[in-house]
Amino acid sequence: MPARLIELLERSGPLTGAEIHASLGGEAFDAWKACRLSPRLALRRVGRRYLRIDRRVDGYARLSPSILREFMTYTVVGVSSDPAALEERARAARAHVREVSRRKLELATRLITDIVARVGTEPGDEEAFCVALAGDIVYEMAHDVNRPERSTGLMVQGSDLDIVVLVSDASSALPARLDRAIYAEKHRYLKHPAFREEIDYVVKGFDRLREQARFDTVQRMVACKVFDEAVLLCGSEALFAAGKALLRDCGVVDRLRAMEQSAIAARQRDEDHLLTADAESLRRDGYPAFRSGDEAEEFA
Repeated sequence: MPARLIELLERSGPLTGAEIHASLGGEAFDAWKACRLSPRLALRRVGRRYLRIDRRVDGYARLSPSILREFMTYTVVGVSSDPAALEERARAARAHVREVSRRKLELATRLITDIVARVGTEPGDEEAFCVALAGDIVYEMAHDVNRPERSTGLMVQGSDLDIVVLVSDASSALPARLDRAIYAEKHRYLKHPAFREEIDYVVKGFDRLREQARFDTVQRMVACKVFDEAVLLCGSEALFAAGKALLRDCGVVDRLRAMEQSAIAARQRDEDHLLTADAESLRRDGYPAFRSGDEAEEFA
């Protein structure tokens, strides 16, 4: 693998991990390890890492993207002797990720604006709800790599749209109207060949967010983490700010930052282990630290 890898990069110039894997085949893990260990190769990571809460991980905190996703989509590899070419390709890759993120943010904004306009509002509704977007789009880390949607297996275009609708009063008629409208669009966007976008969403009352701020189960941790990272798409700025303040006042934000630091330390330990452990034992175990559980089919 190392000799073939170096010959490929000398011939073609810098490539992403996915491009290397497509050219050489074999296990993506073997390509990642060869790239990391060869003194004749250099890597440039595009974008950033951020917290993901995962019940399958000790302490529930891991970094996203996974080591596998980071290598395949967000890493450029080139020969050490040509740093200029490597930097140029890394800039292009970074620009592509930002452009994908921008397009998906615009899509989410247009989707929600159209839904709210179609549902219609009654007097007082303007301050009764807000709609926010979370997930890798808000970190400018969205991707457009085709992947199977979890529930249907239909292929979608990369990162999903994670939407949170917060309402001040869950007992009013507004939450149900918004839920029905978003649900209809969810299926249309998933199945229409012009879109092929996955929409994950939740509609919940402020009392539900207050309950989740107890931060005492994995589900509540995930909900808090999602709202903490979310950006406002439309609706009441005051309600959105109140939700953010609730998480700060309950100590949730500090706990999330501590979990992120734990995840950073765990990523370093995982990478060190993957680079030094016996290859056969790692293969038997399925490289659990290399990829997240939901990537087994995507990168099969």
